[in-house]
Amino acid sequence: MKLLESPEFEALNTALCLDCGDTKMIGRIEAYSCKMIGNEKQMYKKFNSENGASPNDLQALSPPQQLGISPGHGNSISRSISTDEENPLCDTISRKTLFYLIATLNASFPDYDFSSARSHEFSREPSLEWVMNSIDSNLSTAAGELYRSVRSKLWSALESMIQLLNCEIYSYNPDLMSDPFCEDGTLWSFNYFFYNKKLKRIVFFTYRAMNPMHTSDLDYSIDFAMD
Repeated sequence: MKLLESPEFEALNTALCLDCGDTKMIGRIEAYSCKMIGNEKQMYKKFNSENGASPNDLQALSPPQQLGISPGHGNSISRSISTDEENPLCDTISRKTLFYLIATLNASFPDYDFSSARSHEFSREPSLEWVMNSIDSNLSTAAGELYRSVRSKLWSALESMIQLLNCEIYSYNPDLMSDPFCEDGTLWSFNYFFYNKKLKRIVFFTYRAMNPMHTSDLDYSIDFAMD
């Protein structure tokens, strides 16, 4: 996966690192081409050799996970699984698309290995409107005016890069303890992939809320000063 440079995303990545007093909120948006680079072709071949699988084989996804503010817990955010009793069939994903999501995680977090991630750790989100409302609601609740001041630039930059209405949107909900979202000090996180099949491009939007006592352990520098 080749990282696509974007001055707009670089500026947003600074603006999305917010100091909310008892919480440090760390956001990052990156765009990737789905063209495989380095050893990804070998990884892809190995990925599809498991149990005689092919790139078009379908894998089951988990139901979408709803991110919401827990009543009476301040900025504590919890996940609850959304269910639809009238539609028990789960969403599916092709092995090729699943590999793109895993390769994006590996490219975005080079100090971690997501090769063992499986389809049940991912979900397909119901709609763009649902995802936008979820992100806006939760970040507005957690960061207030600090988020609202950058909201329009965020969605404008995403639209320009990925053409939101033409995207399939996936989320990553890890259930293992060997990824950056389970590090000490992580209060909550979300991870969305906006995949435009026609453009052969993925935008990855990852966000973490951290206990300020642990933010010095992060691998990258963060400037919490706001203009």
